[in-house]
Amino acid sequence: MIVSEILSELQEKHPGEQEFLQAVKEVSLSVAPVYNLHPEFEKARIIERLIEPDRILTFRVVWEDDSGELHVNRGYRVQFNNAIGPYKGGIRFHASVNLSILKFLGFEQTFKNALTTLPMGGAKGGSDFSTRGKSEAEIRRFCQAFMLELWRNLGPDQDIPAGDIGVGGREVGYMFGMYKKLSREHTGTFTGKGLTFGGSLLRPEATGFGALYFVKQMLLDRQMELAGKTVAISGFGNVAWGAALKATQLGAKVVTISGPDGYVYDADGICGDKIDFMLDLRATGNDIVAPYADKYPRAKFYAGKKPWECPVDIALTCATQNELDIHDAEMLIDNHVKCVAEVSNMGCTADASEFFVQNHILFAPGKAVNAGGVATSGLEMSQNAMHLSWSAEEVDQRLHHIMNSIHQQCLEYGREGDYINYVKGANVAGFMKVANAMMEQGPI
Repeated sequence: MIVSEILSELQEKHPGEQEFLQAVKEVSLSVAPVYNLHPEFEKARIIERLIEPDRILTFRVVWEDDSGELHVNRGYRVQFNNAIGPYKGGIRFHASVNLSILKFLGFEQTFKNALTTLPMGGAKGGSDFSTRGKSEAEIRRFCQAFMLELWRNLGPDQDIPAGDIGVGGREVGYMFGMYKKLSREHTGTFTGKGLTFGGSLLRPEATGFGALYFVKQMLLDRQMELAGKTVAISGFGNVAWGAALKATQLGAKVVTISGPDGYVYDADGICGDKIDFMLDLRATGNDIVAPYADKYPRAKFYAGKKPWECPVDIALTCATQNELDIHDAEMLIDNHVKCVAEVSNMGCTADASEFFVQNHILFAPGKAVNAGGVATSGLEMSQNAMHLSWSAEEVDQRLHHIMNSIHQQCLEYGREGDYINYVKGANVAGFMKVANAMMEQGPI
């Protein structure tokens, strides 16, 4: 495989899809040395098949607002690869949603799901609809209209969606309810469901919890402890909330959260009722963090800035893709950061992640760090299939085991002398599992 040729052909086929091209480039550069040791992969055109989704479903979603006016949004489902299991991946409702973002997310999801060791393929979906400013009834009508178009392509052994940005338990409930009515089946076709109808304990916290279990292992491999470290977190939604909660439980001090309006620095630590207040902030729907400093006057709000300028031991991206750039990376290293981990998907720009690796900073990509969310979704699928419910302790124990397993895979494939290249390790480990499954199933 010659990476430049692959990327050039992909650019011609999909011009302007920058997020997707960035994701493919990162994986291709990591796996090329291993790929080229397997001429059978080249003969079977594994990489060409892997970077092309199995199918892309695009549809219009027509819904009615409270005034009786009709609106039209675009809906998507990118079923990327099902070599190791049924398609699995979230649904995102946000004005920024486009095909490039969903293809990048579905591509990443394929390898992330492979790392979990659970039998799940990769997919992603969503719409450019935003829940902000919409009434409860409008959100419900949109979710039902979205599902009316998509339901025939879903199923517990076909494609199992979940939540993502803009899609929480409320939206999953509305979509699952419509799916159940149309399919006349009560199966585990969605994850992130309410506990009253098949959801799993710890699912809301799982992405953040799993990320901290992974970060803890990264530090232990360098003979460092998480306890006593200062942590900068971006975002203030479910992912940031779960990360802040688990970091605090493990003895670290979280000092920042952020939003589109800027970031808050709290030298006393974001813990206890302050973590609970993160959920209150999210519930307002205003998408701003400035009110935190109003409620807790000892904290400081920095308008229009990002938390990566703060001197901390650990930096965790928990908001969205490409939120940490090369300038932020340089500031973090100048401030002697010890560990950086993407809890959001592709949270760092390509040049930022390369800079961390070149400087031998402990750095891990989202497909490894944030796999706890989809891993717990996989555990929810297992509970649904067996018609039972595990305790929070059982789910947490399984999640902890899965994250440790992912870390071990990264060590196996990412060791470069005394340095662990977690980007390479995660990409190669996920790729090899999917590629071998595709080889065993033939050129389909």
